[in-house]
Amino acid sequence: MNKINSLESKVRSYCRAYPVMFTKAKNSHLIDKDGKKYLDFLCGAGSLNYGHNNPDLKNKVIDYLNQDGIIHSLDLATESKEEFLDSFSKNILSPRNLDYKIQFTGPTGTNAVEAALKIARKVTGRTKIISFTNGFHGVTLGSVAATGNKHHRGGAGISLNDVMFMPFDGYMGKKLDTIDYLRRLLEDNSSGIDLPAAVILETVQGEGGINIASSKWLQSLQELCREFGILIIVDDIQVGCGRTGTFFSFEGMGITPDLVVLSKSLSGFGLPFSLLLLKPELDKWKPGEHNGTFRGNNLAFVTAKTAIEQYWTTDELEKQIILNSKILQTRLEEISKEFPSSDIQVRGKGMIYGIDCILGDFASEIRQKCFENGLILETCGADDQVVKLLPPLNIYEDDLMLGLDILETSIKQVISESDFDKLLEAEVIQK
Repeated sequence: MNKINSLESKVRSYCRAYPVMFTKAKNSHLIDKDGKKYLDFLCGAGSLNYGHNNPDLKNKVIDYLNQDGIIHSLDLATESKEEFLDSFSKNILSPRNLDYKIQFTGPTGTNAVEAALKIARKVTGRTKIISFTNGFHGVTLGSVAATGNKHHRGGAGISLNDVMFMPFDGYMGKKLDTIDYLRRLLEDNSSGIDLPAAVILETVQGEGGINIASSKWLQSLQELCREFGILIIVDDIQVGCGRTGTFFSFEGMGITPDLVVLSKSLSGFGLPFSLLLLKPELDKWKPGEHNGTFRGNNLAFVTAKTAIEQYWTTDELEKQIILNSKILQTRLEEISKEFPSSDIQVRGKGMIYGIDCILGDFASEIRQKCFENGLILETCGADDQVVKLLPPLNIYEDDLMLGLDILETSIKQVISESDFDKLLEAEVIQK
């Protein structure tokens, strides 16, 4: 760790929260240099939906390398690319009656978001974008302009323009329909709101605190956007690829986005890989107009195709997610009763869940105690007040239960070591 601490930039973050040297990983476990095993409920911030070193995917990588398969190819035609495209179209898009062109962007999710924002502006001829409170879409300049978090926005160094923020579902309380609010602003020529090119949103806000949009809200948003000629971009970077129980988070919600951004667990193996899905009539790019040296990752094509055919040609994984989701929800609701305050909330869907601890410091203490006890997870939300769980989708039930046991023990330890009620009272007074 000495070399990392002395040579790596101060921008590093996760290694500060988990200050050990990791050397191995398998399934739902990380192992440090001293041989200590940690259950991983962080999973590369959602990049390892199928666990670490998934053997089916790993063997495909080894075979491909042993055959001298192409690793880097810009956007040249390769067999691995064609095979991925065929599998993705046949097994993901077609069964869901989705008609999208597939654009390979740079390897990061934020680059795919940049591409989505650019093409929306290019097609509509309008510059403004509507994003939503607590949304997170990346930290490059275009993406961070659409990100609500003050900490991330503060790193830009310049003014962040051409994005207007609107209240997400439930942000103003249960009684106010925020789509009605948005409609009024768009209808009023004196509202000061310019007609946007697109809205961008996560159906489940991950970094923003596990905030879940209802089907009704999403359908109302789509109806409004269709009426005003506004494109809908769904950012499925963290909550896509099965995290909410279906491959796309918007399945069963009654909407069909104009553009969809995928990354993180798309490769299935932790390999960098991002893409943009766009309706054919929106594919107005000129050749090379959005490019990059690493657009399309051939190793990721191989693992992504394998993951699709291993997990998404039957409903077995979806059934497992339903069962694991019920375990998560039930146990977390039981665990939340350990808190003295009745304001604690459990929120989640599929295999992304969180406990809103109200206090950011309290949630951070829980994260630290979990780490000491052998469980890795992270916090999220506007004040890092939500303890977030992202276990592998295919985690063994014993490991899932063990991780929840560690979480419960850790919460009890933190509560016993602090006066939660006094901390909460101080927080309320301060606000």
